[in-house]
Amino acid sequence: MSSPVNSPPRVTPLCRTAEVHRRTGETDVCVRLGLDGSGQHQVRTGIPFLDHMLVQLSTHGLFDLEIEAVGDLEIDDHHTNEDVGITLGQAFAKALSDRQGIHRFGHFWAPLDESLVQVVLDFSGRPHLSYGLEIPTQRIGTYDTQLVREFFQGFVNHAQVTLHIRQADGINSHHIVEATFKAFARALRAATEIDPRRAAKIPSSKGVL
Repeated sequence: MSSPVNSPPRVTPLCRTAEVHRRTGETDVCVRLGLDGSGQHQVRTGIPFLDHMLVQLSTHGLFDLEIEAVGDLEIDDHHTNEDVGITLGQAFAKALSDRQGIHRFGHFWAPLDESLVQVVLDFSGRPHLSYGLEIPTQRIGTYDTQLVREFFQGFVNHAQVTLHIRQADGINSHHIVEATFKAFARALRAATEIDPRRAAKIPSSKGVL
């Protein structure tokens, strides 16, 4: 009888989901996340443009995503926007657990008409944001474009990810931000998917992230 052919270890499908509920004196945010989903989503933050961007994240990352947020929008959108970023980052960190078997790195260029944005990220365990967007208007509808950076900063700090965002082109504020979220979604998808060659190992020479 011939010897069995060596083959890579089989990877057992994981149930990589998380639910995080974060309540402060300013906001009440609940996030349910499925990393290995199909892009199903139900998002209600009270901030229409942010909802639109989070739907892009779910759709293009193929993450199943439910977000319910209630915040002090009578003041402005800042606290709710930031706390949604924080809670979503916590959900990614919880769903990934010790990050075994993932690709870890993700990179994507996304165009949207005249806009072109690059996102590069590393689930390194070291929070860092390099933010290179130049958004020409102060508002998109009622949404303050300064809050885009605040969303990503909240996510980075709590997902413990290194994130670089670079704008190569763009003159329309809506296009620039939407291209960013689409690139972010695809980079997240690439980084968090399981590498079948890595099996259950941590993707680091240190053995820990």
